[in-house]
Amino acid sequence: MTPVETDKNVEIWKIKKLIKSLERARGNGTSMISLLIPPKDQIPKVAKMLADEYGTASNIKSRVNRLSVLSAITSAQQKLKLYNKVPDNGLVVYCGTIITDEGKEKKVSIDFAPFKPINTSLYLCDNKFHTEALSELLESDSKFGFIVMDGNGTLFGTVCGNTREIVHKLSVELPKKHGRGGQSALRFARLREEKRHNYVRKVAELAVQFYITNDKPNVTGLVLAGSADFKTELGQSDMFDQRLQAKIIKTVDVSYGGENGFNQAIELSAEALSNVKFVQEKKLIQQYFDEISLDTGKYCFGVEDTLKGLEMGAVETLIVWENLDINRYTFRSLDGEEVIKFLNKDQEKNREEFMDTATGAELEVVATMPLLEWLAENYKNFGANLEFITNRSPEGAQFVRGFGGIGGLLRYKVDFSQFVYDEDDDDFWED
Repeated sequence: MTPVETDKNVEIWKIKKLIKSLERARGNGTSMISLLIPPKDQIPKVAKMLADEYGTASNIKSRVNRLSVLSAITSAQQKLKLYNKVPDNGLVVYCGTIITDEGKEKKVSIDFAPFKPINTSLYLCDNKFHTEALSELLESDSKFGFIVMDGNGTLFGTVCGNTREIVHKLSVELPKKHGRGGQSALRFARLREEKRHNYVRKVAELAVQFYITNDKPNVTGLVLAGSADFKTELGQSDMFDQRLQAKIIKTVDVSYGGENGFNQAIELSAEALSNVKFVQEKKLIQQYFDEISLDTGKYCFGVEDTLKGLEMGAVETLIVWENLDINRYTFRSLDGEEVIKFLNKDQEKNREEFMDTATGAELEVVATMPLLEWLAENYKNFGANLEFITNRSPEGAQFVRGFGGIGGLLRYKVDFSQFVYDEDDDDFWED
């Protein structure tokens, strides 16, 4: 992947993380402001609107609610003062007072320019933040339609980014060929042909219903799959909409119908959909598994080995699960030495992890941050590419369960067994 694509991946991951934290946040009353400004808008116009809102909010009867709303509007006004004009991709501002898990109030004030133009104008005061428009940013521009068609039925599906969705399933019972001869043979054959013809017409009609919106195809490309020649018949049929016919990028033979056929069709049309995240993810993890099965030594897994490989500059592609729940702790011992540990949620509950094994004294916590954030900020310093993966594909789930959700492809062979870790560090990552 190019550095630009890697940077975009990191941006997408950061926005996903932000959306999750914003969606969880709840406040008292309507004191949480969601403000989205599209690229062509004017800052003074938005500032005037906020000033008008401030005047309106001054009339709120409830004192607590009034003060928190006014405070949120003031925060939003302060954020706007940092900008002379709206950035090229628009501006997103979230301000408000949220209730933390401990039940305390905490002020939140976030502003950023998204990595992709935002075409929504929004101002809402509510007891939660509205992130629907941000979620649209994450949707990959490329959405592909799949029609898996055989003699038992048809499945309509879409693949967008690393998400596959089954839109509709249709079952059908068609008469089979038979050996009855005589005068009725032609009539049976004609009835059979008629039913097949009606089936193809029905599928063509449904395809228009699912893949055309406002007289335009809503998919970048269309893949026809099936075990018999129905798919070819459909693609060449006059009943199949011309706009969709132009979008057919591949016709593939699959051994099954239904969902299994859908999965197989995604794999077989991988070349044509090479820019779809789902396929990229499968390819990347498959490449990782191939290195392991060939025992090339050009791979690493687990936090300790992966970070050792990063420090050596050996990691070419760093593969991390997007929901990896490990924190990076920086401790200071009594003699002033810095100790770094990586702890998951269970280990954080163990007080021994926060003790100095040599002296038995408690270590001073200097800093703590999620390992994912630290990697996103520092991966360039190690000359590596960073790839976030999900556990939605079978390969991704296997990587998360079997390898702890972190690993890497190396530039050259490294024997990690030669590195002897401290005994107390040795069991820090056990799954």
